[in-house]
Order: sequence, then structure tokens, then C-alpha cells
Amino acid sequence: MSASPVPAGTPVQSYKLRRGRMGIERQEALARHLPRFAVPAGPGRLDLQHLFGNDHPVVLEIGSGMGDATLAMAQADPGTNVLAAEVHTPGIGALLQGIVELGLENVRLLEGDGRELLDARIDSGALAGVRVYFPDPWPKAKHHKRRLVQPEFVALVADRLAPGGTLHCATDWEPYAEQMVDVVAADPRFALDPDRSRPDWRPLTRFEKRGLALGHVVTDVLAHRVDPGRG
Repeated sequence: MSASPVPAGTPVQSYKLRRGRMGIERQEALARHLPRFAVPAGPGRLDLQHLFGNDHPVVLEIGSGMGDATLAMAQADPGTNVLAAEVHTPGIGALLQGIVELGLENVRLLEGDGRELLDARIDSGALAGVRVYFPDPWPKAKHHKRRLVQPEFVALVADRLAPGGTLHCATDWEPYAEQMVDVVAADPRFALDPDRSRPDWRPLTRFEKRGLALGHVVTDVLAHRVDPGRG
């Protein structure tokens, strides 16, 4: 029997689900603390001020992994709220455990697809930043359509960012880095930073360390939301 065709307009899944185990402490953190820090389920736009309990700027991180970099950046910048989206439960558990241990109040969690959250539940101009660190590179040409950073995604980010907001991507796969630069540069609502090195305020991630150990070149793509009608 042949597979059913994918309906037109259906988003292509940009990540691979991976199995992972969780220790007792992370399981307990999920059971005890997730209701407090989780993004409430359901349709409709999020009231970010109500979600965090303040009017601080909000950054969405799509694919927070095991949360090491997320925790470090949130701890270093308590005046910025971080909305962390991750599809893998072990990563959510690790991040939640870190939030509790560090006593952080500026992080909220979504176990799910951050792109879907951005599309369905975030208002235009509501975010100060979007972070995409080391998304699945999908190296085979036939899988390139699964890469997250595509023109449609960049256009969506541009709409959700406030003027002056930032899109920050990082990858250790050079062909993907070239694609990131090309698609961001093609959107007139973004001004690209010419520096492709890791800024000192972005901590090394686990995936990044693994890539560096393999001799991969890490590229940071940082762009600012501008008004194309001015200048």
C-alpha cells in the first residue's frame, strides 16, 4: 500500500525525534514543576506579559536541546524572558531541573514544535528575538526541504519580531550556514551582521562541542529587524 499524500500546505517536519532516557530527578522535576513553567495548552494567542508576570522583552528559542546554553543565557540576563521550545522530553526535563536548581523566573517551556508556536500563538511584533541554535542540518540534498531556516520561516520570524529585534542562528554545517545567510539576506526586513563568529555572550552548546571535536566550522548568523521603508 502506498503512503497517503501529504496535504498541500502542510508544514514539513524539520526535526528528527530521538529516544532518550531520563533519570529519576528529571522525572520528578517534570512531575512537580512542569505545570508552573509550561506554556498553557490550547489555541489562541499567548499573553506573554501574563505568562511571565512582567513586561520584559521575550526571546523565543526553537530547539533548546538539553538546556545548557538556555540556562546560562537566562541566568546572565534576568531582564529578558526566554520562551524555550523543545520536542524531546529528556531535554525539557533537563532544562526544567536546571530552572528549579538555579531559581530562575524568566524561563517558560513548551514541549513541542517551536515553529508551530511561532505561527499559531505569537502576535506580530511581540518578540525581541528568535534563537535557532544547531537545528537538524539534513545534509542530504533530498532532505534540504526539511531544514527549518527557509524563506517562509524567515518571513514568519520577521513578522513576529518587534523593530530592532534579532534573529540569531548557529550551525556547524557549512552548506546550511550558506543557506541561512542567503535566505535571511533575501528578506528586506533584516539587516545581516557581517561577523559570523560566535558572540561571547552565546555559550557553547553540547551539539557545538561535538561538532568542533569533529573539526566542523561553526557559523553564527545574526540579523536585526529593520523597516525596509526607511533608510
